[in-house]
Parts: sequence; C-alpha cells; structure tokens
Amino acid sequence: MSTSGYLDRRSLLAGFSAASLTGLAGTARAQASFPTRPITLVVPFAAGGSTDIVARLVGQKMAETLGQSVVIENRAGAGGNVGATAVARAQPDGYTILMGTIATHALNPAILKAVTFDPVKDFTPISLLAVVPNVMVVNPSFPAKTVQEVIKLLKENPGKYSYASSGVGTPLHLSGELFKSLGGVNMNHVPYRGAGPALNDVVSGAVPIMFDNLPSSAQFIRNGQLRAIGVTTKERVASFPELPTIAEGGLAGYETYTWNALFGPANLPKPILERLNTEANKALTDATVKQRLNDVSAQIIGSTPEALGEHVKLEVAKWAPIAKASGATIE
Repeated sequence: MSTSGYLDRRSLLAGFSAASLTGLAGTARAQASFPTRPITLVVPFAAGGSTDIVARLVGQKMAETLGQSVVIENRAGAGGNVGATAVARAQPDGYTILMGTIATHALNPAILKAVTFDPVKDFTPISLLAVVPNVMVVNPSFPAKTVQEVIKLLKENPGKYSYASSGVGTPLHLSGELFKSLGGVNMNHVPYRGAGPALNDVVSGAVPIMFDNLPSSAQFIRNGQLRAIGVTTKERVASFPELPTIAEGGLAGYETYTWNALFGPANLPKPILERLNTEANKALTDATVKQRLNDVSAQIIGSTPEALGEHVKLEVAKWAPIAKASGATIE
C-alpha cells in the first residue's frame, strides 16, 4: 500500500491552495448574505478521534470569520457511512456540511453491502484540509516494544491478542489488516463506533493494540498512557522524530494514512461553496490551528474544490481494490 500517488500531488494541491485564497473573491456580494444562521458540521465518527479534533479546530475558526456558529454534530455508525449519508441527503444550502475522510469517500463505497451514496456525484467538494499519519500504539503493559517484538509475540501466540479500530472498513481497521498480512500474524479485530471509544479501551487495557490517527493518540503517547510502536507513513514524522516507521521497524512495504476534507451535498450554489472554501482555508492559516496540527504532524493542505474533487477520484481508484481484498463489509 503506497501513498506515492498522494505524494506526487503535493505540489499540485499546494498550487490550488494558493489560488483558492485569491481567486474566489468575485462573488462577494452574493456571499455576504450567507450564513444567516448556525452551520452544522457533521463528523461521521464519535467524539475524541482525529476527525473530531480537526473538525473542532477548523470549525471554531470558521465560525469567527463567518459570523455564525459552526456546530459539531457527531453522527457515528457504519464506519462513517451514517453521517456521510445524512449530509448527502441534506438540502444543498450550505448549512449542513461534512468532515469527510478516506473512509467515507474512498473505502466505504468499496465495502458497503448497500451503497447509500456516490462519493463523487452526491457531494460538493469544498476543501482538502489535511493529510494525517497513523500510528500503531499499545497499552504500556503489552510485552512488546518494537515492531519485530510485536510480530514475534503474535506469531508465538496466534489469536491471543486483539487490536481495536474506529470501525469495520475504516483506515484504522485496514491498517491492522495490512499489518497482519505483511507480518504473517493473527490477531482479532475489535471494531468500535469511532476512535475515541477505542482509544479509551486501549488506554484502560481492555484491548492491547490499536492503529490510530496520530492526532488523537499523540497526547496519550506523550503522557505515557500509550506506547507508540511506529508510525504508518513512509517517512518519520516531525512531532515524534525518534519514532521509527513500521516499515523501517521490520515490516517492509507497510504504509497507510488518512485525510480530512470538507464536503457539502451535491449542487451546492457556487457563491456558498466559494465562501465556505475561503473561510475553511483561512482557518488553516490561523497560528493556533497550524500549531495544533503541526504538533501531531498533520500536513496542512487547504485546496480548491476542484483539487479535492480530483483527489477523491484518485483515492477511490487506488483504495477500492485494497478495501475489497481485505474482505471487510459494512451492513
């Protein structure tokens, strides 16, 4: 599993980002009347996870410049499908938007038993906000401390240990399945309704292992409540430079990641789309937001709607066969 396609698009997205802040000012008069009431930002996972963290950071700053509250609504279920479907069916008036992820827009369409939306046709792309590394963490009582020690322990005790994830078919679930496949090991999958509840059980020791987004695990790692085994990206991350990648720890070819992006329902009026894009990207330039995201090595993007639309198409093409090969299904 490689992110080379995403990495090759960094310069393209960066260019689109600059354009989005300077080229969307032609309809200021139409934008001026929006919004006139609070906006609901649907997070399709439980509170406390990486997606929720990014949504609250960006939403708060957007509210300051929009002049209306941005209310975070956590609608967990079916690996993000419940919340994503709700937004796809909402009125395209800009008052209901989605914090989408690689799960909602690239993985779920490949593994849903009943497809309830088209990731391209049923949404209006607004902005790709950030790309986020994942990390393998364990409860401090877990005997293994390195990738090679984890693999050795799991091989010696097939089926004894379990790993938690934010739900069936999510990037965190597939991160675990890829580890099992490349490492030739057996461990049980315990899905939760979001990363927050899963993290709580790993911290408490109810489940020993988890593949999580780095932003939501970072503080637990720093205060010793979780032990990090390795990051899932191709390269080490700035916020934990001493932490090896899983690949360099002994599992060659291992690499996963996730991303966060804003979407509206299909047919969002252009003036409203432009206003939301401008304010979302402006939020990413706020010093506090930048610092918080940089602290957990999330790469800030801030794209045009067109760049996000192209990104989704490429992600669907890349991840669909991987998701299907995992055998995961969502009711």
